[in-house]
Amino acid sequence: MESSSAPEANVDIPWEGPAIGLLDLDAFFASVEQLDHPAWRGRPVIVGGSAERRGVVSTASYEARAYGVHSAMPSAQARKLCPDAIWVQGDHARYREMSDRVMAVILDETPLVEQVSIDEAFFDVSPGHWSRESPISICRRIQSRVADLGVTCSIGLSTSKTISKIASDMDKPNGLTVIMPGGEQDFLSPLPVRSMSGIGPALQARLAERGVHTLGQLARQDPARMEREFGIAGPSLVRRAAGLEHAPVRSAYAPEEVKSVSNERTFAEDLTDRDEVEQAIRHISDLVARRLRRKALKGCVVHLKLKYDYRSGHTAQGQLPEPSDDPRQISRLALGLLDGVWHEGQPVRLLGVGVSGFSDHGPSQLGLFDEPTGQDEALRRLDETTDALRERFGSQAISYGRDLRFRERTSDTQPMSHGTE
Repeated sequence: MESSSAPEANVDIPWEGPAIGLLDLDAFFASVEQLDHPAWRGRPVIVGGSAERRGVVSTASYEARAYGVHSAMPSAQARKLCPDAIWVQGDHARYREMSDRVMAVILDETPLVEQVSIDEAFFDVSPGHWSRESPISICRRIQSRVADLGVTCSIGLSTSKTISKIASDMDKPNGLTVIMPGGEQDFLSPLPVRSMSGIGPALQARLAERGVHTLGQLARQDPARMEREFGIAGPSLVRRAAGLEHAPVRSAYAPEEVKSVSNERTFAEDLTDRDEVEQAIRHISDLVARRLRRKALKGCVVHLKLKYDYRSGHTAQGQLPEPSDDPRQISRLALGLLDGVWHEGQPVRLLGVGVSGFSDHGPSQLGLFDEPTGQDEALRRLDETTDALRERFGSQAISYGRDLRFRERTSDTQPMSHGTE
């Protein structure tokens, strides 16, 4: 393993096999704010929603992290830890602009770039594909060019996505961690299982019950037994922990398959009344349906998500008889799921609706007695007309009463993520 301070001689060591990098922009949103506001450099900056409206931290600068602030932390808690921080809600358009410039730097080096979020991307610089130059030299050049833009990045470089993702977190900020071919197992073996993406607290606890605490111990598990206990993901966990995963980097030019479309709202004050919860479901279902129509997608699986407080919540899902982008059908099914996960008076902090199952059915076909009614056609034309007006004059151009009802009652944390819907 090497870091950015390692000797230059390592550049001359021949690289055998795939060379996959993972670029992770350091405290990205906060770094852009400090770039645009020079007086904020060296001071704690927090990008996120306000404490008064139950916001959460999107990104904290390293100066704020020194106080214990981290992403996804409730803003009220972050304000207590760092009362003198500079708070901004964020400028998604500005962050997207800077992200696009960073991705253009990587694309100058290789066309095999897979952006996984607004501040992360895998890239393939395997020798012989597009260049015979050392992958380490390419990574250092990328880091230098990104720094010239005014922000910094950390890069993990190895023979696989899994290892590079872990390595990118090893030396932050502005670090380069290289795991040379042949050194995969030595690097992975002592690390805790939570170091590997896809292993959250629940899975970590289940593995601990088996006496599996490190990636080395996970790599030695029997794949067949793991499949019996953990399903089809079990053998994959073993392969990845052993450094044997070889998932390719998907080209930037390949269209990304959308697996689901969803929307959720965090409320400034808990919802406890059934009518309010039901109207919120209708409001969010309409937002989801609008996005489905924009993407020319129809799905047949509807998901309902409720959070009662910061930690606890439930999800439920149901099946539509045929794929749909109709907000009335989506909300009707979501409302039917409600009683299974909520009772009146129970506080609702967050509510979400999603649609998936885009490839489960072919194009829907009307049955002999399923001719659309005049009302169905009129409602469809109304949806399409409101879509066109909102597209032309903005999302607030036309609003239903339920939309206005919740406009001032939701958290002001702006969604900043990029990737699959």
